[in-house]
Amino acid sequence: MIKQMQRVIYIQDARIENILNSLSKSNFRSKFHLKQKDKDYIKEKGIEKIREHAYDFINKRLALEIIPNDGKQTPMKGHPVFIAQHATATCCRGCLYKWHKIKPGTKLNDEQKDYVVNVIMTWINREINKDEKN
Repeated sequence: MIKQMQRVIYIQDARIENILNSLSKSNFRSKFHLKQKDKDYIKEKGIEKIREHAYDFINKRLALEIIPNDGKQTPMKGHPVFIAQHATATCCRGCLYKWHKIKPGTKLNDEQKDYVVNVIMTWINREINKDEKN
């Protein structure tokens, strides 16, 4: 059972790496980066609190079957998760379908929510760590 779970995690990690690589080649998606104030906010709150915020935003703005303002529900600034959502194409159901092949018109299940949050958090962690590498 543990080996099977490790395999699932590895497959999801590889999928996330592949999608983030593809997104980094998009002129629009690659323009998004965390500013210092976003990084300071993450440091102040802690990465696990940011993960909680991501789940909360996904549950309220993306996971529903019908989203009346789809395509406009995610602000372009104001929280690191919002920036990450635009950078990772997890900002609306249209982008989620185009880039991640998660169909609109159905409620996201727990596995899909976990995937979306993991994509967001992987991107955030990359943004935080890229300055440390330079």
